[in-house]
Amino acid sequence: MTPAPNRKSTLSLTDARTQYASGRGYLAACTLGLPTHATMAAMRADTEAWTRGEASASRYVEVVERVRVGYADLVHVTPDRVSIGSQTSVMAGLVAASIPDGAEVVLPLGDFSSMVFPFLAQAHRGVTVRQVALADLAASLTANTWLVAFSLVQSATGTVADSVAIRAAAQATGTFTLCDTTQATGWMPVDAAAFDATICHSYKWLGAPRGVAFFTVSENFAAQLHPINAGWYAGDDPWASCYGPAMTLAHDARRFDVSPAWPAWVGAEPAIDLFRSLDLAELRAHNIGLGNALCDGLGLPRLDQAIISWPDAGGRDLARLTNAGLTASGRAGRARVAFHLFNDEEDVALALAALRP
Repeated sequence: MTPAPNRKSTLSLTDARTQYASGRGYLAACTLGLPTHATMAAMRADTEAWTRGEASASRYVEVVERVRVGYADLVHVTPDRVSIGSQTSVMAGLVAASIPDGAEVVLPLGDFSSMVFPFLAQAHRGVTVRQVALADLAASLTANTWLVAFSLVQSATGTVADSVAIRAAAQATGTFTLCDTTQATGWMPVDAAAFDATICHSYKWLGAPRGVAFFTVSENFAAQLHPINAGWYAGDDPWASCYGPAMTLAHDARRFDVSPAWPAWVGAEPAIDLFRSLDLAELRAHNIGLGNALCDGLGLPRLDQAIISWPDAGGRDLARLTNAGLTASGRAGRARVAFHLFNDEEDVALALAALRP
């Protein structure tokens, strides 16, 4: 786990749960998070304003900038290090396209394809991709490795990468680090400043609408990257960058911005603010406690994870959960459940009852 500075919470987990309309039996935050009352209210108000012809581009820009600042606070970086976009693969593609010809990238086997395909797509330039077991990732880095890219929490299994060891090995070998925190940010403390770059799509554990993603980047690593997605929103002054012929990009991470899908950011603002108000170490302990309780009931080793998965090639266990009215998922031949803020011990009991008829 990536250590992060302690955050002073202003909202208890008990009070935070009241922000959700539902959650009982929903064991799929790793697939799609749930919105809060505040997110739904903000999106309804925005839609109504749009319907009345009162939507304002300048107001949307203000919202996006507030969300940028809020996310920066959540992951312990300054706002000038945060770029905004819509999809993990696009942000990973920015990094992949900037890798020098013939360089080596090391990835963990079985990582989510949005953190794999963009790098494999650079083979025509002689970029070499080595995929190794997650547990061997740190030991696999050499002085020839330009980049190590990995998910902090693995999507299919919920395994938490040993980011401390990976970062130490990267520092020793002069390797850049890119960490996808999509399956981590929102349920555990994350310190984005510990990596050269991070990517996070916020529609899972943060419960924002799909289409709100973040890219954090250090100044040193940013100098290695090409703003291949540059458009008007990447301009030093976006409103003065709507037309050519000259291009004057922002000097900070905003030069990597992709024009935002405005309504999604309206819903993201209260979502990000909710998790900024929580003690994420406490939330991590809550989620892990539920995960370990499920493992105990299933006779599995305790994993200390919010995502619990097990072999289910035929989908029998996933069907049992679904037939019991629970929402779970299946990935890579495994049944997968996730425990989050809105879950409690009753959800564990419901899952065990479904799986042990």
